[in-house]
Amino acid sequence: MEHESGQPPARNLSPLKEVAGPAPLRKQQVSMADVAKLAGVSSQTVSRVSNGSPDVIESTRRQVIAAMNELGYRPNSAARALKRGSFRTIGVITFSLSSLGNMRTLEAIALHAARQDFAITLIPVTAPTQAGIQGAFSRMGELAVDAVIAIMEVHLLDAATVTLPPGVKVVVVDSDAGEQYSVVDTDQADGARKAVRHLLDLGHETVWHVAGPEESFASERRAAAWRTTLTDAGKAVPPVLRGDWSADSGYEAGLRLADEPGCTAVFAANDHMALGLLRAFREKGKAVPEDVSLVGFDDVPEASSYAPPLTTVHQNFADVGNQCVDNVLQQIRTNTTEPGITLVPTQLVVRNSTAPPKH
Repeated sequence: MEHESGQPPARNLSPLKEVAGPAPLRKQQVSMADVAKLAGVSSQTVSRVSNGSPDVIESTRRQVIAAMNELGYRPNSAARALKRGSFRTIGVITFSLSSLGNMRTLEAIALHAARQDFAITLIPVTAPTQAGIQGAFSRMGELAVDAVIAIMEVHLLDAATVTLPPGVKVVVVDSDAGEQYSVVDTDQADGARKAVRHLLDLGHETVWHVAGPEESFASERRAAAWRTTLTDAGKAVPPVLRGDWSADSGYEAGLRLADEPGCTAVFAANDHMALGLLRAFREKGKAVPEDVSLVGFDDVPEASSYAPPLTTVHQNFADVGNQCVDNVLQQIRTNTTEPGITLVPTQLVVRNSTAPPKH
């Protein structure tokens, strides 16, 4: 029958989703059971391989890994973390990735953490400000980390505006974090005392000092120990010259010291500034160590190749990094924090840049 208009009757159309054809199938999630079936092992064995357990024979481990690769299986680290109550990850916050000490400490932290089956998450802070450090700790609080190691050289953690994420264990490197946190650091003061005592024992009447930046804890401690050592020995304390850790700033200080008639010994707060001092003394006709003895701090790998080879204070950055990891892991295992300072000893390395003064 036709409609009164002469047109065929309208059909009752199906909804669009029913006439548009079947939706594309989503790729099914590969499960641990799928891997176990392909590898011919139990799901428990797949779990042990995923967790890095040593209790799996090597041939079975390779068989399971091959099945994982074939199926594209990725272990759910978040689920494993919830199950065991740990992410097995340590966050590291640092202000500078160009500093020798920071890089070598970071390397030691990463290697020692890996030996303990922990990974690290790195957050570099571009601006050494309270807002910068607060932002870094806030970001760490949002990430899956069990503990934080903060490598910093400036006065920030004593600020009331800086708060840490609750429940996260913290160790601070190269800082004066007070009694609130655990601190691991090189024994900066003892290293400086060794440098100054070495020059005084050679017979120099006093020791001039090229310090690092005022905001640096390491610079602050080294300068204070230099001053105290001279005072305790009954020696005059010359005015301090200040650099910025760079060889260029050491060079500028060296040009000034070369014109000081009573300057026969200099303690530079790091080896890079000592390198600049060597250049300035050479250009000014001052021989090292015949006219001026020079001691640095750090014992950079190139220090033995300076001309002359540099007497310097050796810092054990690997030990600092290792102790940071051991400290936070102890906090994680015991679920406690024990604020305090761990100092790593230094060693004076005597080379050819120091000698008794001329008489």
